[in-house]
Amino acid sequence: MNILDKIVLRKKEEVAAAKALVSVQDLENAVHFKRTPHSFKDFLLSADRTGIIAEFKRRSPSKGLINGVADVAEVTQAYNSAGASALSVLTDVDFFGGKTEDLLAARAANNIPVLRKDFMIDEYQILEAKAWGADIILLIASILTPQQINDFGKFAQNLGLNVLLEVHNLEELERSISPNLDAIGVNNRNLADFTVDIQTSFDLVNKIPDEFLKISESAISNPQTIRELKTAGFNGFLIGENFMKTDNPGLAIQQFVAEI
Repeated sequence: MNILDKIVLRKKEEVAAAKALVSVQDLENAVHFKRTPHSFKDFLLSADRTGIIAEFKRRSPSKGLINGVADVAEVTQAYNSAGASALSVLTDVDFFGGKTEDLLAARAANNIPVLRKDFMIDEYQILEAKAWGADIILLIASILTPQQINDFGKFAQNLGLNVLLEVHNLEELERSISPNLDAIGVNNRNLADFTVDIQTSFDLVNKIPDEFLKISESAISNPQTIRELKTAGFNGFLIGENFMKTDNPGLAIQQFVAEI
């Protein structure tokens, strides 16, 4: 069993526990449930934004603790001020050290799109994302069937949420394309063994239909890489570890953006 299998197994337990604790009606009555989510496309393509989706991530299965002291409101505000097009906030507890409160804090402190970064396996989690103030959800092709991707995407879009599909290779891309998606991200990190290769993005960019926003995710640590990815056709760039591993993630993104 690889790490992804373990995460999904644990996620099923988590979702079952959450359903027993918080009803769908409770989620639908949450204050954020009634807000209109921001348009991912508008912010990603805005001339005064960088295309960077800046991530708040405390730890990961491959790196262990990345940053145990950063304040989510402070860091995400700094990301926003530096020109991030969107924020990505981990809500997985066991493997990434995330929590619901992180997403709520990022939402309260910012007026740009927020992605709930988690392993979505149930429509209930999409309702949670809406209730917690997210604008974007992530669907990971390697843990979902084409039918689930289609159904979850439609369910999310009907709630006004933006949908980002994550793929790791051509097979996943070809079987997962659905009209109920807004963006397709190429994860340069293989979630089965956590190895990274930026070439994955360059190999797949022209295979992604042009009606979708194109995002490159992970293994981006150099401003020159962003320039190359833009030239190749990517609209967005998800960066987390590169900023979070520093003592001052806000300053790190500022310096990074200045070099672009």
